[in-house]
Amino acid sequence: MTSTLTDHDKQTLRTAAYGAVSLLAAASPKPHKVSSHGTIALTSATGLVGHVLTAKSRDIHLTGKTTAELADQVLPALTAAVTLLTEHSPAEAENFRNTVTLALQAAQLHLGAPSPVTADMEQKITAALNAA
Repeated sequence: MTSTLTDHDKQTLRTAAYGAVSLLAAASPKPHKVSSHGTIALTSATGLVGHVLTAKSRDIHLTGKTTAELADQVLPALTAAVTLLTEHSPAEAENFRNTVTLALQAAQLHLGAPSPVTADMEQKITAALNAA
């Protein structure tokens, strides 16, 4: 199945997943912990999604100096990733959603109850995942 995804498709998946963790980190009072725990969860993924997310690559280019600029890149990438995975395998689309959701949960676990800001960002990420 990995060979059926183009390099651009794989870049979209990585940008979306790692971008979601970056967005949550940007909304958190402890961004380094959020980033570390979220990334560990992403690299623990299995299936096609796991192969794509753990591949050594330098194709994730998240730019922007504000959370809004980052969100402008990441939220559409999340929807695009789920859409393209649904075309290839609905099960892998669900795997991607679950992987990103798990990464968000792992990232927030050490913070206790989510702040209103991080809860709002998690809701936006979840909405983008479910928009496809």
